[in-house]
Parts: sequence; structure tokens; C-alpha cells
Amino acid sequence: MNMPLLHRSFPQAAGALPWMPLGDGPTPVRVLSGLTGRVPLWCKDESGYGSGGWGGNKVRKLEWILPDVLRHGARTILTVGGTGTNWGLATALYARERGLRTAVALVDQPFDDHVRGQLERLRRSGATLHFTRTRARTIAAAPWLFLRHSAHGRPPYFLPAGGSSPVGTLGYVEAALELADQIAAGAVPEPSHVVTAVGSGGTAAGLALGLRLAGLERTRVVGVVVNDTLRLDARTVSALAARTGRLLRARGAHLPGDVVAPDDVTLVRDWLGRGYGHPTPGALRARRLAADQAGLALEPVYTAKALGALLDMAADGRFGAGPVLFLQTHGPRDGA
Repeated sequence: MNMPLLHRSFPQAAGALPWMPLGDGPTPVRVLSGLTGRVPLWCKDESGYGSGGWGGNKVRKLEWILPDVLRHGARTILTVGGTGTNWGLATALYARERGLRTAVALVDQPFDDHVRGQLERLRRSGATLHFTRTRARTIAAAPWLFLRHSAHGRPPYFLPAGGSSPVGTLGYVEAALELADQIAAGAVPEPSHVVTAVGSGGTAAGLALGLRLAGLERTRVVGVVVNDTLRLDARTVSALAARTGRLLRARGAHLPGDVVAPDDVTLVRDWLGRGYGHPTPGALRARRLAADQAGLALEPVYTAKALGALLDMAADGRFGAGPVLFLQTHGPRDGA
């Protein structure tokens, strides 16, 4: 892809919205058979997105974030995440390739083999790690963290968990426009619902905004909440979509007002289990089914819970006749 679809859709904003290609799109769409009975299930597989380091949905966000960091003249990115953060790892790896440093404040999550391996990858990435343990201690440590990572009078570029700032959210506005192109080309039918894991809200907000900008009025976003440390509800996600719309307008894009309404997004919390990072029986079952029947490599914190919720909701008739699209956002890399 030589030019992002956002630039093609809003050429008047292209000069003020820097973008840095980090992966190859469009990511593939395919049918997933035998998982949801009579409800047709499709997958848009983001796991291969990313030219190196760590892949998946985090890379889509970094394509817009990293050039914005450089635009602001910052040399260090300061962000937060769980001990096994995919977001922190992707940021550290892709930022390092562009001469930027990363510092991550880490909040505790249940420790298992996945988290152990991820923490080792974080250490190898060169990121500075601060084990702040809890959300409250992270907030209390924020002034010191900003001072610690300021250089030559410049503060670090701060990013919330998951990169879910308005700039980062542009990554999934772009992905939604890409999906709309695939629908128009006949590669996938227009889904009644797109189901994704919600850890910080940026992916769901970007999808909701991008689908509406693409004219896909029928499709609803269903976010499966997997994080109990942040406020995540339909109003919060639609507000992030609105802030992203305002960013686009501020950079010159001609958008209609109030593109996303709160009822465009449904957030469900019934599959969270004991909390962030705690596995659930439904997620473990979905992970096995995905591997055995669909060849999808899910992980227990985000994507397995999202697919588990999708399977239960389809069995309960909550998607009607569908079709439903599952967004596979996990993107590991061997040797990362």
C-alpha cells in the first residue's frame, strides 16, 4: 500500500496526518466453518500485519503514532500496560527501529507462561521498565516518570494503554476503510456485526468511526471487554470515536457531525471472568477450537475471550442471521 485509504478518502487532510507504513495490507478475510452453526462466520486476520518485531492491531496504531511522535520532536515514548503487554512490546520494537526510546509502566496481571515470555521479550526490546504494580501507583508515579524521561527540556510523548489516543485510533479507522473495500470487491459479505476484544477501546472506536465513514450503516461493532482496570463502555468508546473525528476535522478532513452514536457500539462484559489476564474456561475452549478447526493462534488475554463470547452469543441467537466477522488482532513473531 503506497498511500493509506484515509489519505485517499480525505486528501485535504493528508499533509497534516503523517503516516508511516509498517505492514502490508489488506489483511486477509476468510470463512471460518463449523464454529457457529447456521450463523456464517468470517475472520479478518490482522495477525500477519507488521513487517517485523511484533504484529497485530498494535502496529496499525503505530503507523500513525510514530510519525506524530517525530512531528512533536520527542525522543522517548512513555506508555503503560500489563506485565505481559503486547502494546508495550510492539511500541518498543518499532520505536527502536526509528531511533526512539520507550519507557513502560507495568501494572500487575496474573503471571503465566504467556506473560513470562512476554516480559522476557520486553526486556530484550531495550525498553525501560517501571514495575508500578497498580493503576493507583502508576498515576501517583506519573510526575516522576515524566521528569525521569524528559530530555533537553522536552517531555516524553505519552500514550495511554493500548495506544488508544485519537491518533492511535486512526489505525482502525484505516482498517475499517480497508474492510469496506474488501466488501465492495466481493471478498467478504457485509457483516451484521464485527466482534473484537476491547482492552483499551481504540480498536473498537476506530472500527465504528471507519465503518460509518465508509457508508456501512448496517454493521455494528461488538466489543468484548477483557480489561477491568479501565472504564470501558459504549459511551466511552463512542466518545473516543468522536474525539478521533474531531482530530480529523482539525487536520482538514471534511466530516459530517456526530458520525458515531453510542448505540453503534455494543460492549459486553460477561466474558471477562475474574478480570484482566485471568483465563476463563470458555476462552480456553475457544482457543482450542480456533487452533484445531481454523488454524488461528489466539492468546488467552484478549482474542480467546473475544471468540468465546462470539460463539456463545451466536448460539443464543444474538447476531440474528449474520454474517459475523471476527477480528483476529493477536500478532506474535518468532524470535521477537
